[in-house]
Amino acid sequence: MTDPLSEEVLTGLEFVGVTLAPFFMEDPKLGNASAMFEAISVIDPEVAAQDWPFVVDFDTAFDCLTSMKRGASEYDKEDFIWEYRRLFVGPAARPVPPWGSVYMDRDCVVFGITEIELERWLRKNDIKRQTNDKVPEDHIGLMFAQMAYIARYRPELLREYLEQHLLTWSHHFFNQLQRATDHPFYQKLAVLADASLEGFKEQTGLSIEYPRYYR
Repeated sequence: MTDPLSEEVLTGLEFVGVTLAPFFMEDPKLGNASAMFEAISVIDPEVAAQDWPFVVDFDTAFDCLTSMKRGASEYDKEDFIWEYRRLFVGPAARPVPPWGSVYMDRDCVVFGITEIELERWLRKNDIKRQTNDKVPEDHIGLMFAQMAYIARYRPELLREYLEQHLLTWSHHFFNQLQRATDHPFYQKLAVLADASLEGFKEQTGLSIEYPRYYR
């Protein structure tokens, strides 16, 4: 039987989910994340890097938070807004679609088999979605929000959620995001999110069976 995760570990993962989810889900101009953008634009990167959960390398956390702070200070500028939309929204083809099934299903479709499996898992465990948006359940931002909820309210399900649904594709996605943008905020957001999840995986000994990626 796997030992339960400590309160410190659960709190750390909840923090990562709550903090980073809005940056993947919310349009900088039309969304509801302005308070989060403003908060990160005034952080002390050195202090935040020392406290950031699961990222063992201080320099990595410091570099990411410094760049994100710089980028977030201009979150209401057109270049920032359009980079978010180019990456995740469209109308042109998205370079990094934010849905897991696009990468893990043979047909590279939204609402693919892996999304359906995640939806069934959430329903079976009576976990309601954390937003009212009609986006697929396997949207990377929504999955971070769900991770935070599970860490706080259903910690006994956290390992299964991460091993079977989120960590199966997150590292692949974040690598693609890093290559798709040269905007300091979104590039370093990808690095920080990936380092947080991979650090958690190493610290807790999660075992991931990686699928074949079709994109």
